[in-house]
Amino acid sequence: MNAVHPLVSVIDDDESLRESLPDLLKAFGLSVDAFSSAEDFLASDSVDKTKCLILDVSMPRMTGPQLQRELASRGSSIPIVFITAHTEDAIRQRLIQEGAVECLFKPFSAAALQEAVRSALSVS
Repeated sequence: MNAVHPLVSVIDDDESLRESLPDLLKAFGLSVDAFSSAEDFLASDSVDKTKCLILDVSMPRMTGPQLQRELASRGSSIPIVFITAHTEDAIRQRLIQEGAVECLFKPFSAAALQEAVRSALSVS
């Protein structure tokens, strides 16, 4: 990673995760913005600055995969690391086939998250 701290945006409707994940990511030397919904993220000025998106699969209103498609339709190619409580390998495989860098099953380790984010930043 370069000297500037890349911006990672976390989008998850789970408040506890939204509060704990930024601290962990900051410990990795990253800048972090956190959002409770895909709509909040899309309405923010972080969209153009984000170098990696950590995105929950299942959220009310717009889901993670719907946001992924919306960003693609806008010509955005932000690398995405999905996180999900649904531990079905078929979901993980589909998300990666559709362009995600990784899909981590909750609860995931700090090391797994760091590796996924590192991979995402290397393609951004």
